[in-house]
Amino acid sequence: VQLVESGGGLVQPGGSLRLSCAASGFTFSSAAMNWVRQAPGKGLEWVSTINSGDGSTSYADSVKGRFTISRDNAKNTLYLQMNSLKPEDTAVYYCLKYRRFGGSDRGPGTQVTVSS
Repeated sequence: VQLVESGGGLVQPGGSLRLSCAASGFTFSSAAMNWVRQAPGKGLEWVSTINSGDGSTSYADSVKGRFTISRDNAKNTLYLQMNSLKPEDTAVYYCLKYRRFGGSDRGPGTQVTVSS
């Protein structure tokens, strides 16, 4: 399993970013995929999930209505569109895949900084 995030950067409050996660080494279309984040000095926080099959989605309350998760199975790529960004969204963002028998795989992450 290989996951590589990109698209992070510095953005002003109220701005937007689109994160991407390139996946390889597994059948991407069959896997539920997640975005999680880690703010400085804090633990991992679940952000969003998109299921395989019907593509149903779920979001943490803190990002609901502002973030949109999506996937392109033809490109083996996961996305996170982030709008109306707030300083509290500052974190390293990771895409994450749970393993069938426990544990998870995630990429190296991409830094998102929201600051004026």
